[in-house]
Parts: sequence; structure tokens; C-alpha cells
Amino acid sequence: MTKKTTPIRRRRGKSGRQYFTQAHEDAIVRFNNSNNPKERTELYVNFIQPAFDEMVDKIVFTYKFTTLPNINELREECKIWLTTILDKYDQSKGSKAFSYFSVITKNWFIHQVKKTSKQKKREVECSLLSNEVQLKYMATYNDYDEIREREEFWKLLWEEIDSWDIPNLKPNERKVLEAIRILLSESNNIEIFNKKAIYLYMREITGLNTKQIVNNLNKMRIKYRAFKVKWDEGDES
Repeated sequence: MTKKTTPIRRRRGKSGRQYFTQAHEDAIVRFNNSNNPKERTELYVNFIQPAFDEMVDKIVFTYKFTTLPNINELREECKIWLTTILDKYDQSKGSKAFSYFSVITKNWFIHQVKKTSKQKKREVECSLLSNEVQLKYMATYNDYDEIREREEFWKLLWEEIDSWDIPNLKPNERKVLEAIRILLSESNNIEIFNKKAIYLYMREITGLNTKQIVNNLNKMRIKYRAFKVKWDEGDES
């Protein structure tokens, strides 16, 4: 079964112009593949720097990082920092440059919030935002970022799940893995109200009892947690 995808709208700035297009994606790839200082400078000045500048500013306002007391300095520091990790982006790993750099930019500012919170011995509101509140702000101010990041996450998650399907899987492991694929691919059509309902579905699909499902599911939870940590840290390898 194929997974449904959400149509992506083009990334636009306040003026309506596109600021992180395929041309900017290509410029980053060319920058990393080039050994010519002149070409790299032109690519950075004409494409990469403007896209990074606007991306950082929009993430700061979308996620309310403006609460940081030194936000103007941090914005400039983040933009400079992004230039130092340009070579870490690898197109061959399947992720888009926009998704890669927007995720690690968001996490960089979250780290700054936590650091400021420790220094002042008080909690900063932004560091307490739940995923639901973050998505609410994304939808309110600019849902394009949320749509594109979500699609990138699901694309990489499916690739991760496919990598679990190895020849030496035990029969019960393969049954549970196939059940996971079915439930995820049909998530929009299945009414699941709690964890018990998930196990009921999996019992029907696999023919296994709950204990057998839990034992095999725990192995895959470990793999998923490792994947999620890498995603949160911007490492999509």
C-alpha cells in the first residue's frame, strides 16, 4: 500500500517571492561539490546567505524565540554557524537542504533557550512548548514549514522502517513489522482511541498474542527511538 502525501506549497517570503527554491537547494549542492573559491563565494552571496537569513528569521518568529533577551545577536550567530556546517549536508542521503537546515536551526535555538533558562534559573516559555503548541503556531503563521518538515519526516521514517526488513528476521518479527506498515499506511482510515486498540488491530493482523506482539514491538521501538534522536539532532543519515 502506498502512503498518502500532502501537496507542498512553495516557500514564500513576506513579499510573496520564493526564498528557498530548487535553485537554492542546487546552489548548496554545488557549493559543497566545488573547489573553486570564486564559484563558492558567488553561490554563497547570491543564493545561500539570503535563503539562510530569511529562514532563520522566520523560524525565530514562528517558534516565538523572540523571548530570548539577546535574540538579535543570536540570530546573527546562528546564520554564521550555518555557514560552518554547510559541508555536513549530503544530498545523497535523501533529505532536502531546506528540511535539513530548518530542523537543526530550530534545535539550535531550543538549545539556546535551555541554556538561557539554566543561566537565569528560571524556565523560558518557549522551551516548554509541546509539539501540539508548536504545530499550532506553525499553522497559524506559516504552515508551509510544518507541512514540508512533516513530509520529510515521514519519507525518512518509511525508509528507516524498510531498512528493518532484513533477510534474517524471525517469522513473528516479520509479522509485527508488516502490521506496523499496514497501520501507518492506513492511519487516516483507522479509528484508534488508545493503546489497547492498537494491540487489538495488531493481534487481528498478525494472529499473535499480546505478549508476542509486545516482545517484537519493543525491538522496533529501540530502532525508532534511535531514528527519532537522529532526526531531532538534524542527523538524517
